Amino acid sequence: MNEPTIHGNWRNETVDGHTCELFEPRKRNEHGYVGIYLHGVHLGKLWNSPAFVGALEEVGLPVVAPVTERSWWTDRICPEFDPERSAQQYLIESVLPFIERQYGAKPPKVALFGTSMGGQGALRFAYKFPDRFPVVAAVSPAIDYQNRMRDDPEDNLWQMYDNAEQARQDTATLYIHPLNWPRNQFFCCCPEDSSWWESSDRLRMKLQSLGVPHACDLETKGGGHGFGYYSLMAPKIVAFLWDALEKERRRIV
Repeated sequence: MNEPTIHGNWRNETVDGHTCELFEPRKRNEHGYVGIYLHGVHLGKLWNSPAFVGALEEVGLPVVAPVTERSWWTDRICPEFDPERSAQQYLIESVLPFIERQYGAKPPKVALFGTSMGGQGALRFAYKFPDRFPVVAAVSPAIDYQNRMRDDPEDNLWQMYDNAEQARQDTATLYIHPLNWPRNQFFCCCPEDSSWWESSDRLRMKLQSLGVPHACDLETKGGGHGFGYYSLMAPKIVAFLWDALEKERRRIV
């Protein structure tokens, strides 16, 4: 089996006992913007996508990609990640301070994005903490992940939740506040993605009914769920992140 190709300049850094993968563009953007990438349940690597790396290189956006196993980026203990800290605690209490120390960046100069499990995690963080994460993008977000518990009694989500309804109550859609939301949000999902498109469509309808500004693309086809579609959408995702970061920089408080 061929080893996956690492595109771009990546290195691993241990942050409070856990691995973070760091991407450094050849020329970093002049405004000090930084991205946080949240991975999916299969721990797919952003460095394996030349489309994503190329788009990040073009705008000079460094990226910090924490590795939290199958935590679903929740505020619940996932034993395979950490027996004492949740992925949410780790991101807020360790990763954000690391970014400020390492890059001199803090919100709103930090953009959050993710794929699949990480896409729903990015949305959930932004809905729970819109001041910390005013710029968020999600690719193929696995929003209604409680369905995995109904389909698979051995899924590791059973280690974090007592039942599927308890998990549903913790999904991103349930954290949307009609008066307090991330100022810049974008999500997309392939219409051929039979597992997750419907939950993205429900999210779109809820945001529309609440009058919450957002952008989404639920029409572009790219072969379903996986890095083929993620890479297809990479230029659009990175362009959105960059434009939103610029908008935040010019914003008059």
